[in-house]
Amino acid sequence: MSNTLRYYRIILRKVSFDADLFTKELKKAYQHLSKEDCSQLYTWTLIFIKKNPHLNEVQYSFSFN
Repeated sequence: MSNTLRYYRIILRKVSFDADLFTKELKKAYQHLSKEDCSQLYTWTLIFIKKNPHLNEVQYSFSFN
């Protein structure tokens, strides 16, 4: 896991109180990460959303089905 991926995971945890802000930061992360890191972030995001049901709308905006 790269330092950049760790950084974005920290940021996403901190903004997870607001689904819109979480979505904005998630989009930003995907723009700045390598393909390998994006794949890891994708997996992490699916698990994180399942643990935080108030973020379900993020799942649908990114089509993580």
